[in-house]
Amino acid sequence: MAVSVHFRPFGRADFDRLLANAESPEFVYQWAGPLFTYPLNRAQLERYLLTATGNPPTTRLFTALNETETPVGHIELTRIDRHNRAASVARVLVFAEQRGRGVGRAMLTEVLRVGFDELGLHRIELLVFDFNQAAVRAYEHAGLSIEGRLRDVRKVGETFWSVYQMSMLEDEWRSRANASH
Repeated sequence: MAVSVHFRPFGRADFDRLLANAESPEFVYQWAGPLFTYPLNRAQLERYLLTATGNPPTTRLFTALNETETPVGHIELTRIDRHNRAASVARVLVFAEQRGRGVGRAMLTEVLRVGFDELGLHRIELLVFDFNQAAVRAYEHAGLSIEGRLRDVRKVGETFWSVYQMSMLEDEWRSRANASH
């Protein structure tokens, strides 16, 4: 049975869940890049809320909910460029107790729906660390394609991490949507 999620805007009521999942410096960096530092705290999350302001906003922050309205994850659609009809997916987090159930794929599918169907975007992209193969597989299953690998682009401690750049175009989204009906 396919997992289904829907979104509500991320807000202060969601802080505790994010804080509980921010278990180590490496995890916070893998999830959020340089935006946050460890230990994650409420002050950082208050500043994060401000990134989703503007008219229209260039960032949208979401809490993902399952059928029973239980929060299952967090996801962001950012760098929304209405002129070029493009955006990036960032800070995808499936809460620990929900992992391995298809929640990440469902969250990505829903954020793609928001971007392509609601915002009328042409291109949605994301970066994912190359060692995060579970995420890469989920993104590929949702229809994104790997465009390339950026080698050693993030320094974490004394090591460097590489990322895959992945994307989907609106015609690919429409083809998948038509095939599923």
